[in-house]
Amino acid sequence: MGDSVKMGSDGKPEAFHQTPAIVGLTGGIGSGKSTVVRFFGELGVHWVDADDVAREVVEPGTTGLAKIAEHFGEDILTDEGTLDRAQLRQIVFANPDERTWLESLLHPMIREELIRQLKPENYALPYVLLVSPLLLETDQHNLVSKVIVVDVPVETQIERTMARDANERDQVERIIAAQMPRERRLEKADAIIDNDRPLDDVERQVRELHEKFLVDFG
Repeated sequence: MGDSVKMGSDGKPEAFHQTPAIVGLTGGIGSGKSTVVRFFGELGVHWVDADDVAREVVEPGTTGLAKIAEHFGEDILTDEGTLDRAQLRQIVFANPDERTWLESLLHPMIREELIRQLKPENYALPYVLLVSPLLLETDQHNLVSKVIVVDVPVETQIERTMARDANERDQVERIIAAQMPRERRLEKADAIIDNDRPLDDVERQVRELHEKFLVDFG
């Protein structure tokens, strides 16, 4: 990773005050964040995906993967030496202490890499998206000026995730229970995209927000 996190005089990371502005985009599992991000991308908006960064910090050869293997044992690795994500997911969602240990290891690594990738010289528009399912559950929210929440009913989250990932219902429910409750997430939103609507309506919501941000941050 290499880059240390530089703090401003107000105690917030310097990335919080940068131009272009950083807008956070979040939502519960199965809410359809990827669809919304794709619509923003079609408008020329760049984004950094915390899920991608989370995979990068545990790639073979990284400190993150070495520490996970040391803690959980070599059985947590596949035959190719990569992280067995399905097995790790089952362990941490069944054991809160293990989940806490994993988060304490990975969240600082992810945050540091996010800040590096969000450096302002990389982007042309007046804002960039930080896409993260755990934006509000972690200190990543301190990096952003605005928060967009992609929202669907909980039952829709369950149905979509079961269909997408071939997970059992109880496993999806455990994942949802580990995330911020829907009502609290909505309370923290500066903007809400209703993704329980036809795609053309979701695209309209994205376009209207984009136009507003161009004015707000331009």
